[in-house]
Amino acid sequence: MNRVSTWSGRLGRGARPLLLAVLMTALISNPSAEARWPRAGEASAPVAPDVMSDQELDAGFRLLYEVKFDEAREAFAKWQQKRPTEPLGPALEAASDLFEEFYRKGVLTSEFFLDDNRMLGGIKDKPDPELERQFASAVQRAQKLARARMAQQPKDPDALFALTLIAGMQADDFFLIQRRQLDSMRSLRETDRNARILLGVAPDTDDAYLALGVANYIIGCLPAYKRAFLRIGGVHGDRAAGMQQLAVAASRGHYLRPFAKLMLALAELREKNPSMARQQLAELVAEFPDNPLFAHELSKLSASTTQPHPSDD
Repeated sequence: MNRVSTWSGRLGRGARPLLLAVLMTALISNPSAEARWPRAGEASAPVAPDVMSDQELDAGFRLLYEVKFDEAREAFAKWQQKRPTEPLGPALEAASDLFEEFYRKGVLTSEFFLDDNRMLGGIKDKPDPELERQFASAVQRAQKLARARMAQQPKDPDALFALTLIAGMQADDFFLIQRRQLDSMRSLRETDRNARILLGVAPDTDDAYLALGVANYIIGCLPAYKRAFLRIGGVHGDRAAGMQQLAVAASRGHYLRPFAKLMLALAELREKNPSMARQQLAELVAEFPDNPLFAHELSKLSASTTQPHPSDD
């Protein structure tokens, strides 16, 4: 697949290679017949992933949301050592790497998310090479383990959960950090396919809605002509649907619920719903009082909404 680091700024000559690349994406990554919701009576009884209720993972995620990235990686690595065939361990190591890079680059802030040039164009400086190396290594290890399990059981919920997280994180990394938007679109197609299969066999895995919601919302924010190109390649975006999916993950998710709440708060700010954003941020601050990102975003929002309007002077 062609790798294009930036979008064409306008239609015309610059749009032709983008259109060609999207068409190639459609041919190369044509979704399988399983990339749909199961029909009635088609799926076996729903089974939740075994990894969805684990106290050690809960503790690791707690460290992650307290921005203690090294400690979180260590916790996930120790969990993995006890379960060498479980793909979620390296997937969560990758999550620690990506979350840390997002934190360093200011991706998870209102300044970034409310700026179309930044949110839809990615970071301005270069990715952190060591974090990118760690992220890529963890992703490869998780994929290998997940595919080995799925070779024995094609709809293994634990493997599907890991693959859904991996593809979603790769899409975010390509889009926001590496600025390889077309590679990101291919990962989004894989995320959608895996999430749909996962929710078909384990419909209560609400964490899966985070990746779907972020993808739908960000693509839905793109200019109309870019969305038209992506539709040719089978990639769709819907801002309203994205908000609904983020709300599901933010209210009913497990490991990814806090991250979904932050993304929902930032989306609410873009949609000019500061009261809804404040509610999500206040809940995050109450749950993670030592997280400076959550506290700073709530403080900024509170300050901006309490300042007198010029007409009040």
